Parts: sequence; structure tokens; C-alpha cells
Amino acid sequence: MMRVSPAFRLIITALLLTQPIPAFAETPGTTSGGPKPFNSMAVAPDAEEFCRVPRPPAGLAETAYLRNGYRAILRILVAERQLETETCDCPLSDFTWDMALAELPRFQTTDNPRLPFKVLDLYAMADALEAEHAEGCS
Repeated sequence: MMRVSPAFRLIITALLLTQPIPAFAETPGTTSGGPKPFNSMAVAPDAEEFCRVPRPPAGLAETAYLRNGYRAILRILVAERQLETETCDCPLSDFTWDMALAELPRFQTTDNPRLPFKVLDLYAMADALEAEHAEGCS
């Protein structure tokens, strides 16, 4: 640790006391890159997307991995229905989480109950079907 002489401390204290207070305090919300009010760090909520499958309830499965997989399966089911009926309407209200659970055997890739499917593959499949549907509706 570096030792500071008393004379140096005296000079620094004198400089600090002679400076006006606003020189050290930035007002919140300035654009100088200084401190910002807490609410400016808040993440803005996503814009409501058409026919977005909600997050599954915590009681649906014990792990987030499984819940995310079931959500992807529900996205796939909804997109398949939209493509099958050739409609741009959102049939999401026709689907339940139980339907996603019932479709598990169709998407299951292993016998491991904790990792029955590959969530990233399900996401890719859901994204592709939703993109195909969006292209047909644009």
C-alpha cells in the first residue's frame, strides 16, 4: 500500500474544497455517459407478438429444460395447424399444455426422462414452421 504524505493530503483536500459541487455531481439522465437513474436500466417489455406461445407454468415440468421443450412443441403444433388450414388466424386458444405433453412421443429422441428431446432442435423446427407461415401470410 502506498503511503501518502500529509502535505499531499492537504493539497488534495484544498483542491476538492475549492471546486464547485456541480463539477462532481452529474444530474441523472444526462447524455454524457455518467450515472443514469435506475429506471433507465430497466428492460423494456417485448412488444406483444401475434400468436406467441406463453411461458409454460412452473408446475408443467420440474425443470426449465423440459418446460422449454414443451413450449417449443406447442409452437410446432400451432404452426402446423396454421399451415394445414392455410389460415393467418391464431389458433393458439385451441391448444393446451396437455396437448403438448401428449405429443411428446412424436418428438422424443431418447429414453432419458430428464432429457427426452433436444430443445434446440425443437426451437429450430418451430422457427422454420413459423417462418413458413409468416411468409405465406405476408
